[in-house]
Amino acid sequence: MDPGIRNKRRILLPLFCITLVWRQVAALAAENDKEFKFCGFWNHGDGLRNLVYDLKTGCNSIYISANESTLSLRGEITAQCVKSEVMPLSSSPSPSPGPSHFCVYWEPLLDRLMVKVGDREIPLCKSRGVQTTCCTNLSGGRQTPARDYGIINASVGGDPITSKVMAEYEFGGDSINCKEEFCEKVVQKARGANMIEDAVMRSNTVGNVDLPCAESSVIEMNEDFSGYNLTLTAKKDPTTVHLPACLKPPNKTKAKVVCTYYKNISMFQGSEKVLDEVIGISVENEIITNLPEPVRIKFHHSDILANQTAKCVSWDTRKDNEITWREEGCVTVHINPKETECRCNHLTYFAILVQVNPTKTLRHLQALTYITAVGCAVSIVSCVVLFIVLCRRRNSRIPTGRRSSSLVHRGLVVALFFLCLLFVLTGTIGNLEHQGACVFMGALLHYALLSTLCWMAVEVIQSFMMVCMVFKRLDPNPWIWYLLGFGFPVLPVVILASMGNIYGQRTVMSSDEAAKPFRMCWMTDSHPALLAHFILNLGFLAAVASSGCIMLLQVVRQVQNTKHKEWEQNRVKFLSIWGLSCLFGTTWTLAFGTTSETVVFFFCIINSLQGFFLMLRFYALEWIQTQKTNSESSSSTSSTPHNTSSGTDKSKEPILKDS
Repeated sequence: MDPGIRNKRRILLPLFCITLVWRQVAALAAENDKEFKFCGFWNHGDGLRNLVYDLKTGCNSIYISANESTLSLRGEITAQCVKSEVMPLSSSPSPSPGPSHFCVYWEPLLDRLMVKVGDREIPLCKSRGVQTTCCTNLSGGRQTPARDYGIINASVGGDPITSKVMAEYEFGGDSINCKEEFCEKVVQKARGANMIEDAVMRSNTVGNVDLPCAESSVIEMNEDFSGYNLTLTAKKDPTTVHLPACLKPPNKTKAKVVCTYYKNISMFQGSEKVLDEVIGISVENEIITNLPEPVRIKFHHSDILANQTAKCVSWDTRKDNEITWREEGCVTVHINPKETECRCNHLTYFAILVQVNPTKTLRHLQALTYITAVGCAVSIVSCVVLFIVLCRRRNSRIPTGRRSSSLVHRGLVVALFFLCLLFVLTGTIGNLEHQGACVFMGALLHYALLSTLCWMAVEVIQSFMMVCMVFKRLDPNPWIWYLLGFGFPVLPVVILASMGNIYGQRTVMSSDEAAKPFRMCWMTDSHPALLAHFILNLGFLAAVASSGCIMLLQVVRQVQNTKHKEWEQNRVKFLSIWGLSCLFGTTWTLAFGTTSETVVFFFCIINSLQGFFLMLRFYALEWIQTQKTNSESSSSTSSTPHNTSSGTDKSKEPILKDS
């Protein structure tokens, strides 16, 4: 056998083993592979060696060839790079002939071409920024075989082509929108965000870099870096970032920091959902932690609802196979419902995590909804019955005081009837996709609630006048009561409706079954609506409840100062005020402490049956008054003429049968 052939076999056998090991290493490092990676072994002679390249712009073909002394690249694949040169690879003849391992790397997004021969890296085309149009998807074309010298065991991206000796390889490309293709790839990868930052950092760009999936800004920190305020304008409401002076590594005279706004956040969505913006900050080749002055990021977002909690979180990059957001290292500053600032002492990816507040959810929501609906239905029927009874007595010959009391009762019954009726209907309207109808229904329901509270206040005022002003016989015009009960609530409702974003759909979440929330038309979760609710609704409710309690104490004081006979005459008044205080005070104050499930159930049961309790109160007082009248008639019949003077005194007392 020819000695030359034996020498070649002795060389090629270990080369084949080395190639297998190299492929395994390349497979493990595939995550960091460039767009195009052509590798092989250059079988050359023992003389001087050169690298020859001739590069032009366009998207035609690139030719990679080798012979005894020259490794060459020529073609048209670059976007901006035009370069031609003969570069010596050795200054003296090699003591032994090849082969030498080499690779050709091509990154079309950055217009970057590099050759690595042995341990020597040679940048042929340096990056001039992120390219929009580029030549990529290089595919194999014509191959020219060789006899002794050339390229052995060539591979593309770790996949072998042939183990034969080849003189030249041809690769053709396609001209595409490189930015769009890059974004389509990275959003499907677990470390897509890192790939974006890495590409921007290596692009040799200072300033803005705009991609379909992200907007980045590269800031160069020099020795005199004293901090920087940055505005990312990728959306209508820009995000502002403050970079402190301590961000620059003290051991470097110059460093780059990249701030990135991610337009597509699908790569960040794990088990927890964040708002529609993520900001990434990184310093070139540095891990930044425990900053003495925090990085400040001001997020602009949609309204945070009342049943939600917003907090600043950062992506825990220590866990490679899962997306974990953690609060450590960040402080949340709520500026207003649409603006939140995050102050963090480290660098990674930052976002606003929104979670449903557990205190704003209800257990057994379906049961509470059913109980409330049944109670409101009973109250509606009770109000209708009581209103008919009161109307039948309207034209009867009754004293003036009792006529005024009956008028107040009718007003309260009507207001409570509409409140229960609208509350039953609001769930149906709330599930419709008609915002205008829900706004109108919410305003009507609010008016009915305020009207009911006003008539409760009128009841307290009217009862106070009958008990504490017996001898003055004050009897205001009925239109004053109507104005207070039905007219006054119109004013705040009209003002709130004109402000906008006050009335609309309101959702109560169920902690048992989150897929079935209760939707109703009421006051929204916006900040002005919540403010109006606490000031107007709860404030008015507290005033009515406290005035009822004060009125009850006033009556108790008067009873303590009266004789036993006078107490017997005024007990109907006392029981009327006591029932009124319980009905309009104790039951409604449960609204201030609805954290307990038992209290919530009591609140729904008792307050949905307000109309029924109102009817019971009326008939209980009727029965007491009847018993009192029968007792007095029996007493007057058996009395002597000497005792008739006491009967004359009783005639001066206003009868409060319907109090």
